[in-house]
Amino acid sequence: MGRGAYALARVAVVVRAPAGWLWWPGLLAAGIGALVPGLTGRTAGLAAGAALFVGAALVVFTARRGRYAALARGASRAGKAVILQDRSVTLRIWRRAHRWWLLLAFLAAVASSGVAPAAGGLLMAGAALGLWGKAWWLGRWEREHEALLWVRTESARRGGAAGQEVRGYALTGTAAGDARPGGARAGDARPGGARSGGARSGGPRVGR
Repeated sequence: MGRGAYALARVAVVVRAPAGWLWWPGLLAAGIGALVPGLTGRTAGLAAGAALFVGAALVVFTARRGRYAALARGASRAGKAVILQDRSVTLRIWRRAHRWWLLLAFLAAVASSGVAPAAGGLLMAGAALGLWGKAWWLGRWEREHEALLWVRTESARRGGAAGQEVRGYALTGTAAGDARPGGARAGDARPGGARSGGARSGGPRVGR
């Protein structure tokens, strides 16, 4: 890495990184839990789980939205020396750092079915839906402004893309990186990620 260079990860990718790892294990835990009578009974457990699913989705979707919006408004153009981290790398780093927490969350969701069948699993799935919704919201901002939001990787490592250590976002053009607005995988992404950060109107060049 050259002098003064630093890595950037897509904000939307960081946000949606946990979603898939909460959604499918959550549904699996809910399915397992539905087979257990539990203390409350299946009907009451599923009703509680549905309420938790909706509540978790809304809470996660709305959490810190003001902070995200403020950081987006104050974002500045990325410098020439930044390194754009590929989407797959961001996802892999998050998975490695949280794999044991994910396992514990899954086991806790399954165990909670002894009290309220399927409730814990539906709670996990609802959180995943909220994360996808927030990534979609960020993607709408990126499309409206024809720019992509990035965050320094070391700042987002602990508190996420809107944590206390995040001092600001960087902007690149829509051609940068290997993910679409909102952080979804781009079908026509080049291997290794895009190396140019310029927008259609001619933004800054981002070197590797």
